[in-house]
Amino acid sequence: MSSAVSQAFFDSVTASLGRETAERLRAALLEPASVSVRFNPFKDADLSYLMDGAAAVPWSPCGRILGQRPVFTLDPLFHSGAYYVQDSSAMFVGQVFRDMLGRLDVQGRPVRVLDLCAAPGGKTTDMAASLRSEFGENFILVSNEVMRARASVLADNVARWGDPNVVVTSVDPKVFARLEGWFDCIVADVPCSGEGMFRKDEEAVAQWSPDNVALCASRQRRIVADVWPSLAEGGVMVYSTCTFNDTENDGNASWICAELGAEGVRPHSAPEGVMETRCGYLMVPGLVPGEGQYCAAMVKTSSAGTSVPHVKLPKPDAAGKMASRYFDIPVTARMKGDLMVALPDVIALEAAVLGSVMPLLASGCAVGQVKGRDLVPDEDLALCTCCSTDAFPQAEVDTKTALRYLHRDALVLPDAPKGFVRLVCGRTGIGFVKNLGNRCNNLHPQGRRILMDIQ
Repeated sequence: MSSAVSQAFFDSVTASLGRETAERLRAALLEPASVSVRFNPFKDADLSYLMDGAAAVPWSPCGRILGQRPVFTLDPLFHSGAYYVQDSSAMFVGQVFRDMLGRLDVQGRPVRVLDLCAAPGGKTTDMAASLRSEFGENFILVSNEVMRARASVLADNVARWGDPNVVVTSVDPKVFARLEGWFDCIVADVPCSGEGMFRKDEEAVAQWSPDNVALCASRQRRIVADVWPSLAEGGVMVYSTCTFNDTENDGNASWICAELGAEGVRPHSAPEGVMETRCGYLMVPGLVPGEGQYCAAMVKTSSAGTSVPHVKLPKPDAAGKMASRYFDIPVTARMKGDLMVALPDVIALEAAVLGSVMPLLASGCAVGQVKGRDLVPDEDLALCTCCSTDAFPQAEVDTKTALRYLHRDALVLPDAPKGFVRLVCGRTGIGFVKNLGNRCNNLHPQGRRILMDIQ
């Protein structure tokens, strides 16, 4: 792929980063990309088989660079949300986010965070784990993706990760401006020219030009300006791209501070291999094992309004009482047609405020379809980290059986009780079947079915 990278690009990198760094990047683009994962600290899974020969990611306590690339599609624990495949450089955004959490001034309510350009979900799942580690259940993370097809992928990945405090939306950034001063932190991993992804994205290589860089920078400013009113005064913005040039990186970070009203913050000195720029941090293949990534943090100094719709929560009903038996935490339930959805009580009001301003693509945890007095459990309930292990009988299955389930094959579980059974593989829930004795009804969603041959 690197043979297609233009000399004009390398001239641009040389001018901004120096000849030595540009030559190291040129050499790195001839090498295969590294493979890294970030494990889910809130799922009790044995991942020792995956970690053999792995190296720690210095800026991510849960990140590992693998010695070789496995076939993730054929690993049930990948589908169960026990880990997420994410580039090690992209994990650095999560570290800057964690460093900034101590600056959030929140009293008596959940922390409110927006992941503005979130698909496919790597940064969202990293942030969800960090927020839960720091604040317990007392947070809401809004994960937004404006492209609806990508938002559906995002919603699936959020469901697999299993944190019910994440809400998925698919709206233009300017919609969030209706929630003036509402968010304590916004992470804006904005669409960019993709210079840092040349090893993985041939389209980014083909589309690169100085004009495209300028177009991306202008679009990034519009995106940030549109969402800026929703950030509270004193709130934190983490701005990131996967590109190298100053125009989209420090140039835009400086513009945000000067034009929108913010003060740049550098949480710590750069780790080995990470370059410090005027406003933030830059990661370049050849200096770090991963791909290209830029990240800067800033605190909003301009004033922010506090215009937020007033909403009232509905009184608890039968749906709420039914849902409570399936969770280890207090939940508020509502019906979407015949589908019951449960939200943690602690964020029910925040979710209602969001829902009054924009449609929610996904929120909380889908519990299941209500049929009369019975409930057909949804797979998301099996994946949820707050699902009670006493809610359903459980059957531990081996990898082969788990893959057959994920392939939507017919299963027979002669030792399991009849009725709905939660399947567990490697100590992690993967889904439900209805055991009829001589066979099982496979409840794995058709849209998540493994298409690869599993024989």
